[in-house]
Amino acid sequence: MQATVSVTPAQLPGVLLHVAVVRPVFLWGAPGIGKSSLVREFAASLGLECVTMLGTQLAPEDLVGVPELVDGRSRFAPPESIARAEPYCLFLDELNASAPEVQKAFYSLILDRRIGAYELPEGSVVIGAGNRATDNALARPMASALINRLVHVHLRASATDWLTWATANGIHPWIVDYLVQRPDHLWSAPPKTEETFSSPRAWHMLSDVMRSYGDGIDDETLAMLAFGTLTTAHASAFRAYVKTVRHAYDLDAVIKGDVPWPRRPEDRDLLYFLSETFRARLMKELPGDKRGASSRGRDLAFRAKTLLVELAGVSLECAQLVIANDENGAPALPTWFLVEVGRDLPRLIAARN
Repeated sequence: MQATVSVTPAQLPGVLLHVAVVRPVFLWGAPGIGKSSLVREFAASLGLECVTMLGTQLAPEDLVGVPELVDGRSRFAPPESIARAEPYCLFLDELNASAPEVQKAFYSLILDRRIGAYELPEGSVVIGAGNRATDNALARPMASALINRLVHVHLRASATDWLTWATANGIHPWIVDYLVQRPDHLWSAPPKTEETFSSPRAWHMLSDVMRSYGDGIDDETLAMLAFGTLTTAHASAFRAYVKTVRHAYDLDAVIKGDVPWPRRPEDRDLLYFLSETFRARLMKELPGDKRGASSRGRDLAFRAKTLLVELAGVSLECAQLVIANDENGAPALPTWFLVEVGRDLPRLIAARN
């Protein structure tokens, strides 16, 4: 199922507060963006215990129960985890990954809030969650009868929301500071092959293992952990960022002229990181119209042309990376700046030589 309108983690509790209390909800989202933890936090905010059932680990009888004789008649006895006297939050995680027979077993519970003779206590909420088939995760088609029994909400990753949470929950400061600079690296689309990919959960795992090693973690170990949790590109960039932290080698120092672009072969990843960060800085701070540029913006544009010449002297590939078009083939940097670069660079190169 594709999202037409989606919500962020910060918006989700307000949506659930109005929707989940009156109708069952199904929460769609990519792996690792925090669906399960958000549901548990929502249940806790209502003072409800969260009872989680994993669709991939259920058989129909785990939900419907088994028959028992009462006064000479048989009836199904629902599982103890479900048959509770007090209201609670029933969280059906990975519901759309369960077998069709299991999905059918949920029909009456989701629509009528009832399993056999047992009815959910007043005040209980039912929330399901699952990944999308487009995320290359385990997901089975949901029958139309089940889809039509749920209000569907699509969750998207939000760097702003996650960084706010991360700051308050002890995520490693190197990770927080890195993602402040590169919020686009918080999440990446799951690959079609068996490869690691970036997600809020992956960054959280990396933070935990880095905390375990301590700040004295060596570069090779950090690389092993980063490449074992993130995409290759993000892991390489994060490793380079840590080098800048440890050696006080940041982009501002390069822009000010305090340090040159790194030239050593072993610092190739650092050069790429600084180049990508330089590109992101120009995209953020250069105005679309030169006439609206502040004095700082004009100074940055002037300095950027010299820096591009210096960067091209180290790596033409990295210099081209800074001014390259975006993924849709459109200019990523303001047109007026690119025109000036094309006009002034030959003169600057000649003067440098």
